[in-house]
Amino acid sequence: MTSKFEYKLLIHSAAQIIQVADSGQNVAIGKNMRLLPTIQGNADDGCCLVIDYKGKFAAIGLNSEIKSAYGDRCEEWYDATGQSVVPGLVDGHTHTVWAGDRVHEFAMKLEGATYMDIHNAGGGIHSTVQSILKASEDELYTLFKSRLLQLLKSGVTLVECKSGYGVDFQSELKLLRVINRGLRDPEVKSDISVTYCGAHAVPRGKTAKEATEDILTNQIPKLKELCDKGELHIDNIDVFCEKGVFEVEDTKAILKAGQSAGWKLNFHAEEFVRLHSVEMGAELNAIAMSHLEEISDEGIKAMAEKGCVATILPTTAYLLHLKPPPVRKMIEEGVPVALGTDFNPNAYCLSMPFVMNLACVTMGMTMNETLAAATLNSAASLNMSATHGSIEVGKVADAVIVDSPRWQHLVYQMGSTQPTIKHVIKSGQFVYSRE
Repeated sequence: MTSKFEYKLLIHSAAQIIQVADSGQNVAIGKNMRLLPTIQGNADDGCCLVIDYKGKFAAIGLNSEIKSAYGDRCEEWYDATGQSVVPGLVDGHTHTVWAGDRVHEFAMKLEGATYMDIHNAGGGIHSTVQSILKASEDELYTLFKSRLLQLLKSGVTLVECKSGYGVDFQSELKLLRVINRGLRDPEVKSDISVTYCGAHAVPRGKTAKEATEDILTNQIPKLKELCDKGELHIDNIDVFCEKGVFEVEDTKAILKAGQSAGWKLNFHAEEFVRLHSVEMGAELNAIAMSHLEEISDEGIKAMAEKGCVATILPTTAYLLHLKPPPVRKMIEEGVPVALGTDFNPNAYCLSMPFVMNLACVTMGMTMNETLAAATLNSAASLNMSATHGSIEVGKVADAVIVDSPRWQHLVYQMGSTQPTIKHVIKSGQFVYSRE
């Protein structure tokens, strides 16, 4: 049956709409991370947007411009008086599929143990690998799905999800199947970017060279075959490039093999030890690199020149007492900066607004910069900013309605998204509403 309406939803009378981009920009850099395109209402004229039946933004402006032109043609109206609208948030780096917990390791860290101390003693990733072996795909999927829902409630409408706690082929395949199941589940409302991270840890009993060889000659070819058959979907490849894990040459070989398989390069770099992996990643045209606490000045220049996105993970630096990455220098030199929760057993955080707050307080970012980083730039880190990450005509209609006339309350009310997020809209549908 054909609807008598041309458009699905009109949101009107908002105090402000923060578009983040308004001219088709795929990334925000430098001062443009602060100067976000905004439609500002006033006492006489609120802000308005229209969403079509394809789940795309169709019109954006003031009530006086939009309501008379589109109002009668919209099936549903929503009165956003006293509220503000921002793009749906994008979490650019998560490890969302795992079982068990590592709460005991948090206690060890509080007593002075470092991440690598725990890793080398058989804990950390190795501990979670054992939990993965014991868990069924159904158990893992139940956990995965509940985490996606928590992210959605905090405003996340697009999320990157990694494998990485399997290490061997069969376990990695199990994790990728769990993530792919989320792509097909109509109850999962978020868009998902799938990342293969088989090179997350060197399996016990193997050397890094042996693990690399297995990934190159066994895992990647088999995964590519499954992708070619349409049985599996992978968007990105990731490697934990770190001293004592996968160092630069092994990382480069794995990334190049993933690139040949058709996957985007988006990997862990320069977290604990400066290996100059960033320069290598820029040389390979990596779309994004994460962590970057130990990035060099040369690495910053290389990322800026190649347009590589720096995905910053404030929770990890905070929890591990690491020096913060030089975010201000990155922004000043033109590196696109994105944000991610780095949700994992080591950093249990499912709140992008809290990550934005941490980025302000611990890394010197402004609130506007964190919004650009948590929307358009995080979408760019996943090669999806042409369709996601800003409120522009023709883009996917993902939005967060903040229950305040000033959107900054999303960041200001630290760790308290429940009272600040009124609604989350995904592709034009209300997928979460605060009770």
